[in-house]
Amino acid sequence: MSLQTLLEAPHITIAYDHQHEWLHADWHGPQDLASVQHGAMEMLRLLQAQRCHKVLNDNTRVTSMWSEAAEWGGTEWFPAMAAAGLQYFAWVYSTNVYSRLSTDLTLQFTAGGPVVATFDDIETAKAWLVQM
Repeated sequence: MSLQTLLEAPHITIAYDHQHEWLHADWHGPQDLASVQHGAMEMLRLLQAQRCHKVLNDNTRVTSMWSEAAEWGGTEWFPAMAAAGLQYFAWVYSTNVYSRLSTDLTLQFTAGGPVVATFDDIETAKAWLVQM
């Protein structure tokens, strides 16, 4: 995999996958409103800079609930990502049940916009994203 790291922060690493032409966001550790908003806005900036249309959003290593960011993510951030060109978003669940609930809550606030699919493992998410 030809990944170029674009951002390293305490709560997220974002890379560009040159082979597949998508952003790979690797969230890690506990998350809260501030960390989610920071990481999400960096993802938006990098999506625009790379002019790509797909995101592999890996929450595998997220260790906490972050539901306070759910409404913002669904009503503000996803529409901004769609306006920036996002078409397909593969979201890999954390094994942490509270993080998983936060993901599902975010998706309840998301109307229209990009195609979002959730997965329990990263390999299945990658396979889906390649087909899109």
